[in-house]
Amino acid sequence: MKSGAVMFFTEYSMSPAALARKLEDRGFESLWVPEHSHIPLSRVSPYPGGGPLPRPYYDILDPFLALNTAAAVTTKLKIGTGVCLMNQRDPIQTAKMVSTIDQLSAGRFLFGIGNGWTRDEMDNHGTDFASRHKLVRERTEAMKAIWTQDDAEYHGELVNFDKMNQWPKPVQKPHPPIIVGGAFPFAARRAIRYGDGWIPRADRLEKDGVGVLIDKFRQMATEAGRDPASLPITIFRVPEKIDQLRFCQQIGIDRVVFSLPADKEDSILPILDRWSELQRRLG
Repeated sequence: MKSGAVMFFTEYSMSPAALARKLEDRGFESLWVPEHSHIPLSRVSPYPGGGPLPRPYYDILDPFLALNTAAAVTTKLKIGTGVCLMNQRDPIQTAKMVSTIDQLSAGRFLFGIGNGWTRDEMDNHGTDFASRHKLVRERTEAMKAIWTQDDAEYHGELVNFDKMNQWPKPVQKPHPPIIVGGAFPFAARRAIRYGDGWIPRADRLEKDGVGVLIDKFRQMATEAGRDPASLPITIFRVPEKIDQLRFCQQIGIDRVVFSLPADKEDSILPILDRWSELQRRLG
């Protein structure tokens, strides 16, 4: 079972380059960065975690630039969007960004995607909240066409373009893994339909039991004609508890990702050291 960290990088947090070096030095597998383009002051959508929206949501750096900085100072560490909001992104431009960062990182990019929860943010991007799931599916299918075809074209209800060329193609073939984030059962179904993996959050699995929902996901995959082994599971926001981590290991979770606060190095390094010890105990 691999392990990684996710951080909302800001101008007042530890830098992506500094954190990436510390993670690689300690043997962690990956670094992940979330995405929010902006936060509207209307705040129509309540924060899923309850209470006021944490300040780093407003201040977060662009994920692709942060991850490219991290890739530039490392050689083994994988870099991932956790998650990229494809409901708010042009697929042609994003396909180019993904291919470019995969080239610059020598094939170390993990493409975590999601459909978003902040309706007011989507409205400013011209995204219809009701059709966002279909929009993300079509944008994902369109990007796959661009990455895998020389003369790419895509014709859907919401995304449509005739034959076109775009290079570079990604280093990873057929493309970087598309790991779909979100809760069970709806995001799980999307992961099975067009993804290469699933990212649930640990706190949202706890209600029904991590093992129960993971078994259901794998059963759903089998029923849909997908090999569950082709859909590795990455659990985000895992707690710092050895028993729960061992259970994840026992049920075949591919990767666990722990959250780091948007703080400076003196606050972050003790957390990394504790997780390094947990990683050692897990073998």
